[in-house]
Amino acid sequence: MQKIRVLIVDDNAAVRDGLRSILSAHADIEVVGDAVDGLDAVAKANGLSPNVILMDAQMPGMNGVEATRRIKAHFPEIKILFLTVHSNYIDEALVAGADGYLMKDCGREKLLGAIRELIS
Repeated sequence: MQKIRVLIVDDNAAVRDGLRSILSAHADIEVVGDAVDGLDAVAKANGLSPNVILMDAQMPGMNGVEATRRIKAHFPEIKILFLTVHSNYIDEALVAGADGYLMKDCGREKLLGAIRELIS
């Protein structure tokens, strides 16, 4: 079975740790790394070759929208799923190339389903 390689991008360590815990409990998903902001995400997208990036919207430095734009310009095959509490970023994220979005309160089953659907 080919595992889904996921990069988690969020400036909040507790969120990154929680997502890693949720995703790592599933045999078909491998968390290949995490990033603390958009600039870190762009660098790690190149080095870690994820299939899916879970992208926060609002982060210090480079936000998720700009990171999405840059990643998609170089790696259009990487699927980017915005995971945010800021619904005002959704339209911008989709225009930048995001493949979907969820609100952070979506629950684990919806999150897992969205990740799997992106690569099916």
